[in-house]
Amino acid sequence: MSAENAAVNFSELVNKNKQTLARLKESPRLLLHRRDGEDLVLTTAARAAQDQTVVSAASRMLAAMARREPGSMELLLDLLPEAFPWVRFLPEPDVHAFAVELVDTMRAADSIGNNASVAQMLVAWQHTAEVHSDPVLLAALTTDHGTDYGLAPDPREIR
Repeated sequence: MSAENAAVNFSELVNKNKQTLARLKESPRLLLHRRDGEDLVLTTAARAAQDQTVVSAASRMLAAMARREPGSMELLLDLLPEAFPWVRFLPEPDVHAFAVELVDTMRAADSIGNNASVAQMLVAWQHTAEVHSDPVLLAALTTDHGTDYGLAPDPREIR
């Protein structure tokens, strides 16, 4: 059994559904390329449940470890640069804030079975690290320009 995901055009699923679905026996997921929209990933319900079980277990273990003893948070802080190399660009207080937010968000996301908030939080912190990695950008974003540009327009109304 291959660990790599198979990839086909969405039209293959529509036109040759049995043969295309049979590929799920050889691959954990099937990437469906679409011309008119975002690609899709097809998997079995059992495999999706297994994936959620693994993510849930990891989230619960991380949360339990971080809250168990005061030294556990220091261990997590030591491990973060290995898991997320970009944290090296964050100021020390932000690394701690990231660790706390990561644990709390993973725990909350697990409680509702939706990890979108974890992904969003990780991207936001990575962008923060990117800003800190560039002194020119950091200065531009943290310098008081002495000008009030007024209210920002509601992005939902801009079209």
